[in-house]
This record gives sequence, C-alpha cells and structure tokens, in this order.
Amino acid sequence: MVFIIWPATTIKAQQADTITTKDLREVSVTASRTGKEINPGQKMSGKELSRLGSHSVADAIRFFSGVQIKDYGGIGGLKTVDIRSMGSNHTGVFYDGIELGNAQNGQVDLGKFSLDNMEEIALYNGQKSNIFQPAKDFGSAGSIYMTSLKPKFAAGEKTHVRATVKTGSFSLFNPSILWQQKISDKVSASFSSEWLNTTGRYKFRYTQHDSTGKVAYDTSDYRRNSDVNAVRIEGGLNGVIKGGEWNTKVYYYNSERGLPGFIVNSVFGHMDRLWDRNLFIQSSFRKEITPRYSILLNGKYAYDYTHYKTLDTTQFRADNQYRQYEAYFSMAHQYAFTTWWTASLSGDFQWNKLDADLKEFSYPTRYTTLVAGASAVNFKRFSAQASLLGTFVNETVKLNTAAPYQQKFTPAVFVSWQPLPTPDFRLRAFYKRIFRMPTFNDLYYTEIGNHLLKPEFATQYDAGFTWNKTFTGKLLSAAGLEIDGYYNEITDKIVAVPGSNQFIWTMMNLGKVKIKGLDVKANAGWQIRQQLQLLLKATYTFQRAQDFTNPTDDFYGDQIVYIPRHSGSLIVSADYKGWEANYSFIYTGERYNGKNNSEVNYVPAWYTSDISFGKQFTYKRTRVHVTAQVNNLANQFYEVVRSYPMPGRNYRFILAVNI
Repeated sequence: MVFIIWPATTIKAQQADTITTKDLREVSVTASRTGKEINPGQKMSGKELSRLGSHSVADAIRFFSGVQIKDYGGIGGLKTVDIRSMGSNHTGVFYDGIELGNAQNGQVDLGKFSLDNMEEIALYNGQKSNIFQPAKDFGSAGSIYMTSLKPKFAAGEKTHVRATVKTGSFSLFNPSILWQQKISDKVSASFSSEWLNTTGRYKFRYTQHDSTGKVAYDTSDYRRNSDVNAVRIEGGLNGVIKGGEWNTKVYYYNSERGLPGFIVNSVFGHMDRLWDRNLFIQSSFRKEITPRYSILLNGKYAYDYTHYKTLDTTQFRADNQYRQYEAYFSMAHQYAFTTWWTASLSGDFQWNKLDADLKEFSYPTRYTTLVAGASAVNFKRFSAQASLLGTFVNETVKLNTAAPYQQKFTPAVFVSWQPLPTPDFRLRAFYKRIFRMPTFNDLYYTEIGNHLLKPEFATQYDAGFTWNKTFTGKLLSAAGLEIDGYYNEITDKIVAVPGSNQFIWTMMNLGKVKIKGLDVKANAGWQIRQQLQLLLKATYTFQRAQDFTNPTDDFYGDQIVYIPRHSGSLIVSADYKGWEANYSFIYTGERYNGKNNSEVNYVPAWYTSDISFGKQFTYKRTRVHVTAQVNNLANQFYEVVRSYPMPGRNYRFILAVNI
C-alpha cells in the first residue's frame, strides 16, 4: 500500500491544450502538443504514469511504439531498451537533461529507476526538436529523457512531504519518501529516498519442444535466487535567476540481487549474485545573456561499482569487481538572428576509465570530445533543422594495445510542414546518420575483446504525419493520430564470432542489418456529461529487421534475434466523480532467439493485461486515494527472452494520503 502526503494545486487550460483541473502531479492532457514540434516525441507524465502500476521506468516505456524491452525476468532482472531494432547501444538515456553513461557495456538498466520520483518520460527517434542542447544530445539514434519531480509551491506553501509504502506479490516491501522545501522565492531543495525489498519468488511454467515443434517437456516450478535489496537516495537544489535557471543533483543507488539465470536442462536455479553501487553528482546552468544570446552549462562526475560472483562451484566460477569513473562537461550557445532563424554551437568533453580485477586486463581510459553545430528556421507553416556532429575519441591503456584514434562527422536534417491553414495536420520527415563507439567490453574484455573494432553506424530515414484535434462541447473532446514509416540501416555491426578455439569467441565488425518499419500512435478522449471522462491510447509497430551480412549464410535475409514483426499496446482509463479505472494491454508477436528463423529458434507471441481500480476521498484539505492493481490478469506464462520466465498473475495495493 502507498501513503502519500501532497498539497493540492490547480492549473487552467491553455489555449488548445485541454488540461483538467486537478492536483498538479495528476495533470491529464487529452490533446497532444506534439503537432507543434518538428520531431514529436512520445511522452508519459503525471497521472498516466501512476495508473500503469509499473515498478520501474522500463515497465512504462513498453507502452511506446517502436520499442522492445529485453526483460530477463522479475523485478530484479536486467531491463534494457531497443528502439526500432537498432540495438540498446544506439539508445541514449538522459536523466534531468544529462546522459547516463556506461562505457563498459553501453547499456543502462532502466529497472533501476523508479517512477515514484518521476515527472515525465519522453522518447525521441533521431533527436529532440530543441537545438539548444549539449552535443551529446545529437549523438544517439534514439533517446529516452527521464525528468524527476521539481518543487512547485503555491502561495503560502513552504514544505511538501510525500511518504510511500508499496506492498503486494513477491513479498514486496517498497517504502519511499519525498521531501521538498522552499528556501526562498528563488531557491528550493528536494530529497527523495526509496528502499526496495522483495524475494522475487514466483511460479512459472517451463516447456521444451523437439525439432518438430511438439512438446517434449512440460513442468512448473518457482523462480529462485530472484531477491532484490536496493536503496536509492537523491538530493537536489533548484534555483531561478533572471532569464534563466540552475540545478544540482546528487544520486546514490546501492543494491544486492540474485541472478536467477536462464533455465536449461532442468536446471531451474542459479546462485549468481550481483552488487551495484552507483553515485553521481551533476549540475546544470542556463542563462539568457541578451534577448538574442543564451548559454547552457552542464557538468557531471559519476562512479559505478559492480561486483559479480558465482556461488555454484560446480559451474563456471567468477568473482570479479569492476569500477567505472566518468567526468563530463558541456557548454552550449544559442543565438537568434531573427524571430524565425536561430543557430547553436555546443562542445562536450567526457573522460571515462574502467578498472577490473580480470587477468591481463587492459585498464582503458577514453577521452571523448564532441562538437555540434545546428541551425533552425521556424515559419508559421514550415520548420526545418539541420545539425552536424563531430566526434573525436582517443584511448589509452596500461596493458596490451589501445584502440586507434577515431574522428567522425555525422549529419541530421529534420523538416515539418503544415499543408493546410489549420494547424491540426502536419507532415514531417528526417534523415540522420550516427554511430556508436565499441564499448570497453567489445574492445578490451580479456580473450574476446578486439581493439581494432570500427564504430557501428546507423543511417535513419523517417517520414510521417501528425493529426491532433480538440473539440468544444462535443462528446469526443480530443483525438490524435500519428503514423511514421521508416527505414534504418546498420553497418559494421559489432558481433561475437567463434575464434580458433570454439570456447573462445572474439568481437568483429561483420553485421549488416536493414530495418523497414511502421509506427502508429492514436489517442482519444471523451467527456461524457460533466463528471465522466474516458481516455484511450493505442500503439502499433510493424518491423521487418533483416540480417544481410553474408549472402552465403542460410539465415541471410532472416528476421534478427528477438525482434517481432508485430507489436502493440492499448491503455483505456476512466474517471467518474472520485472513482477511476485503468486497463492496459501489451502484445509482442512471434520472434526467434537465433539468427536462423527455424522452428528450433521459434519464440511464441505473448500478451498481458493489467487492470486497476481506485477511489479518491476528500476531507477538507486531505485527500485519500485507494487503489488495487492486478497485473497479468489472465495469468499468462510467457518469456520475453527465452529461458527467462516472467511472473504470472500478481497484485499490488495502494493507499495515498494527500494533504
């Protein structure tokens, strides 16, 4: 259950955007603003996030189109995101405007980030429409932006406190606290802390098929070694200055978890353990120097510690510790030549270092400099942006041989056109070429790393349209539709291939992938009389992601691993007086867990349904909110990744108190 203390604040609708008058943290936007952006993103915020009943950011992102989450099972399983089949390493993840890094393996575990302190989650293909941003924001094929709650005080308010306790299936105990303090009219502070403890134990069904596709083995058991004990602590200062703002954040995460591993040959439990310790401090400063010229400064220092240990001495033995260090600084400038023409120039520098207690480890250090120039024109019915990113990478090592110096220039162009006098309908398109550097593991991991690896390039083409409409005095109050067709091509894809010894593989640039896809997003809102509101949001994705590496391979032209051709989601919510209900549905089509699209590698489609019901009571300035959630309503036994079974039906209960 959840206890929340939060003051009520109201806002009013602005022009065409229909916003209900509710608590500021529960703003409901029934008409999308994305039609005004050159490259609209997908966003979730406020009440929409809380209704999903998700444990983490990864669970919420599943409802975006074009996204596949690799989930290795349960609350504590690794969760990474793949946008439009380009791979997790082509996705940038930003927290409060600054990128989260992992030079070791290039992946950010979104399961570590809770929704309790999250104000908004946004996803962009290509890049954001805003050219006034650090150079790193231009450097990914797709980006996820997480924005934490910022203090907002009404007249006479000085303190906000929110206490939360969640409980439910898997022996879940998840308390958290959020404290916000108004220090002065221009400075505020916030503190957020959370503890997650769970056994992660759930029942699953395991089935094996023979070469003909018939069931050869079928049994049930309980997932073991899935426990999680994690603590998150965040603190921040936020300030407003004339023509600008600044903020500083400190983040700390400490966890120990079991890694239940994959199920194979009737082995249902593994004894691997993982300890994580993540710490970073970051600051941002934005100032309008003159009416035409603005400056943006960002800085960050991060330390990440990982300890991986296998306790089962009959299997492969490991007891390794890894330490990552990162320092980052960015300066961005924007100048407005006219009311319709602006330009920006940004420069970033990042230092990364990795230490590990592996045999003959290289101890690499990476120095990355990024310079981005961009320009934008904005007219009433036509907008365009163009950017060029220069990336310069130099590496040193204490042992072995360092990777060669890399220097790359990558362009991007975005256009948007309103063909009709009314702003409801807009056409858009973009082209972008970008790359990702090989990770430290790709280059230097003992025995399998290859220091001669080249960057992996992605070329993106996209064309689509956006239609958004609000209706006054109608049963249908708002509706929207977005459709995008896209073509992506990955070259010099970094893959693991067998070496001279079948037990020792090496990393090489061998892969070529072509991706054709279609993303569809639709939303609608109905205002029935005065007290009943219905909202609907649906997504659909078609992806034909094919391996065209080597024409002599028998899997040439086959769908790449774990990418379904069809996937989609649906969210339906209703509000009536103090009652609310929410239904969400996710579908992922059939896939293959091997390069060859054969019956042996076939992974069936899966789908889940979640429901929640809530009631809000009000007494004077106190609001009490009670919610019950049922996830995986049909008790489906399924796997996102083969041999990593997911939980069946599970429950959660929420009690919220707002003062």
